[in-house]
Amino acid sequence: MRLSRLPLLLAMITALAGCNFKGIPDPQVSARDTEWMAQVPTAEDDPRFGRYMIDDPTGEAPGTIVVDTKERQLYYVQPNKKAIRYGVAVGDEAYGWTGTASIARKAEWPDWNPPAEMKARWPHVQYTKGGPGNPLGARALYLYEGNKDTLYRIHGTNEPEKIGHAVSSGCIRMRNIDVIDLYNRVALNTKVIVR
Repeated sequence: MRLSRLPLLLAMITALAGCNFKGIPDPQVSARDTEWMAQVPTAEDDPRFGRYMIDDPTGEAPGTIVVDTKERQLYYVQPNKKAIRYGVAVGDEAYGWTGTASIARKAEWPDWNPPAEMKARWPHVQYTKGGPGNPLGARALYLYEGNKDTLYRIHGTNEPEKIGHAVSSGCIRMRNIDVIDLYNRVALNTKVIVR
């Protein structure tokens, strides 16, 4: 019986050998980042949502961020037809946002002031000072269409166990270490496409 599984095992090994995934080391972080991230609950890492250098599946220009909401992946396009892939949590169907924007602001451990629409839906949400208990996590990238704030963000999270799910009110959530990595790589005016 075990010999009958050998062809399947060999096929799986061959298929995996052809994959072009390369892990990306964690970025350097400050003492504050280390201290505050240690206070955020941890979640078991799912390799489907890890940070990897891969062949670019987007076809977009280097320097572009592409969020695939269906696959729960964010791609930061690199030269030579490569991309850094990060797992994300996205907006659930009722609150999801798609479109093209640019990063107009970047913030470390930002304060969170929920929009009026969110406060109307969930009266318990309130202004939260930046820190480990803040839903925006370690970093936030603010998405604008022209000069108008979309009110959507790419940001960290204090709920890493939700990466890979459609759970947010439209924002793109990342593990804190991943959003720090992306934050360090991108500049203001970076193009962001959410599909």
